[in-house]
Amino acid sequence: MKMRLNNKLFKGTRASWYVLLAASLLGTSCKKQLDVKNPNDPTFGVNVANEAGLASYAKGSIYWNGFAYGNGWLGDSYFSLPWGYHELMGDAIGGGQGSNNQTTTMGVPDSFVADPTNAAATTFTNTSPQASSIIRSFNNSASTGQGNNALIYEWKSMYAMINSANTILEVLPSISLTTDKVNAVKAWAYWWKGYAYAQIGTLYYAGLIYDQAGSAGPQNVYVSQDKIIAESNKQLNLALTTLNAVSNESDYLAMMSQLIPGQNQVGLGGALTKAHFIATVNTMLARNIVLNKLSPFVNGNPSATIAKASIGTMTAADWNQVLTYTTAGVKQGFNVFTGRTASSNSFFSANGGSVAGMCAFSNQSTTYKVSERLVSSFKTGDKRLGNFSTANGTFYGDANTNSTRYTLVDFDIAGLSGFKTLGTRAVGKLEIYIGPTYEENALMAAEANIRTGNIEAGLALIDQVRNYQGAGVAAVAGTGLTLAQALTELTKERYAALAFRGLSFFDARRWGWTYSTANGGGRYGATLIFNRVVYTNATINYNFMDYWDVPGDEIEKNAPATGSAAVKNPNF
Repeated sequence: MKMRLNNKLFKGTRASWYVLLAASLLGTSCKKQLDVKNPNDPTFGVNVANEAGLASYAKGSIYWNGFAYGNGWLGDSYFSLPWGYHELMGDAIGGGQGSNNQTTTMGVPDSFVADPTNAAATTFTNTSPQASSIIRSFNNSASTGQGNNALIYEWKSMYAMINSANTILEVLPSISLTTDKVNAVKAWAYWWKGYAYAQIGTLYYAGLIYDQAGSAGPQNVYVSQDKIIAESNKQLNLALTTLNAVSNESDYLAMMSQLIPGQNQVGLGGALTKAHFIATVNTMLARNIVLNKLSPFVNGNPSATIAKASIGTMTAADWNQVLTYTTAGVKQGFNVFTGRTASSNSFFSANGGSVAGMCAFSNQSTTYKVSERLVSSFKTGDKRLGNFSTANGTFYGDANTNSTRYTLVDFDIAGLSGFKTLGTRAVGKLEIYIGPTYEENALMAAEANIRTGNIEAGLALIDQVRNYQGAGVAAVAGTGLTLAQALTELTKERYAALAFRGLSFFDARRWGWTYSTANGGGRYGATLIFNRVVYTNATINYNFMDYWDVPGDEIEKNAPATGSAAVKNPNF
C-alpha cells in the first residue's frame, strides 16, 4: 500500500516526530489479519468505514504500531527491546558480549563488592556509569540513528499507540455499530491509552499528553511524571465507566473478539468478558500506585529510606487503595491481555520477539543471559527451577555482572510440565502477558497486607501464587515470620513469579535497590560471578537513573514550551 501524507495535518515545526513516524508506519503495513491503515491515506475513509474495517484498523494499529514497529534493532518487538531494558536494569537478565543497543551496558552497576570481607580484592568499579556515561552520552538523535540510544524505543512505541487509540476514538462515531459494540471499542481504546501513558509515566521523568490524533493540540508542553500517571488513571477510569455501561454482553464480546489477534486467543488470551476487563483495569490502577512510589526494603530493613529519589514513599492510604483495587482485580483463570507468535502474520517472532524467547537457548550464544540474581530468587526445592539448566556451562561476560551458570530451558523442546514454564522458541507456545495477571494482582495484595500489618494474610497470598505456579515449596503462612522475613518472601516471589514480564526494574527501584548505596540503596547478599568465582554475599551499587530523561530526539524537534516540566532528571 502506498502512502501519501496530508501535509495540512502536520502544521509547522511543532508536529511531534513520533506522530509522523506513526503515520508512516501505519501507511506501510498491509497485513492479512492485522491490516493497518494509515489515517492520512485518501483510502482510509473507504477501508475504515464499517465494523470489519474498524476492527482491522484497531487491532493492527495497537498490536503492530504499538508493539512491533520501530523495535527492530535488537530482536523485533516491544517485548524484546524496551522490556529487555526493564529486565536488564532489574538484573533479571544480563547482556552478552559487545553492546548492541546498549544492552550490555544499561544493566551494569556503578560498582559492587563481591565479598565484603575482602573488599580490596573483590571490588569492581564501572568506568562508564549508566546515568552519566551511557544515558546522557547517547541520548540524542545521532545516537538513535546508530541504535545506541536506549531511551527512544519505549517512548516511540507508546506514543504511536496513543496516536492510534486517538484515531480509533475519532473515527468511531462515523461507523454504524450497536451501542455495546461502540462501548467495546471505546473501552479498548481508553484501556490502551491508559496502558501507554502508564508505561511512559513509570519510566520517564516527564512526558506529553495529547487527546487528538495527528498534530492537533499542543505538542511541546511537557508535564511531570506524576501527571502522566494521572492521565493514565483518567483513561483507565474512562474504560471502567464505559464497561460498566455495557448491557448486551453478546454484542460486546462479538466486538471484543474482533479486536484481539486470533493467535492470542488461546490460553488466558481469549476475548475478555466485561467482568474480566473490569478486573484487568482495576489491577492496572493498583500497579500505577505500587510502581510509582517507593517502598524501601534494603538490606533486610523494612524502614530503609532513600535520598535523591524522583518519587515519594507509599503511605498507609496508598496501600489501602491498592487493597481496594486488587480486591476487584484479576482472579485465577481470568482472561487477560496476552501475546503469542504465529507462523505467519505475527506481530513478534518466536526467536527474537521477547526476552523469554531470546533467552531460551544456550547461554553461550544468546543475546540475553539469565541472571544469577533471578535464579537465586527461587527457593531450594522449587520445581520452577526446572526452567534453568547448567548443561551449557558458565558464560563469562565482559560486563562482570552478566556472567552466569544458567541457560533458560526451552520448555517445548524439553517437554517441561507440572510448573510454570518461562521460555521457548516454539511458534505459538509462549504466552506473553502484556497486561496485569492474577499473580501480579495477588502479590500486590500480599505486599499491601504485609505493609499494613496483616502479615499472615499476605503470606497466604504468596503461598497461593506459588501453588498456582506449581512451585511445590512449603507454605510460609502460619510460620511466624517477622515483617522483614515476610518482605524477603515477597520480593523473592515477585522476581520469580513475574519473571520476564517487564516489571523487574520497577520493583527493584521501588524497593530502593537500584539507588546508590550512598543514598540508602543497593542490593545486599547477592549471588554473582566475579573473576570466575561464585560469590553469594555481594553488595551491588547500581545507581541507575530512576526515571529516564525525555529522549533527546523529542527535545531536538519539540523544544519544551514555557511552563513545561523539567525534561531531564535533576537527581542524576
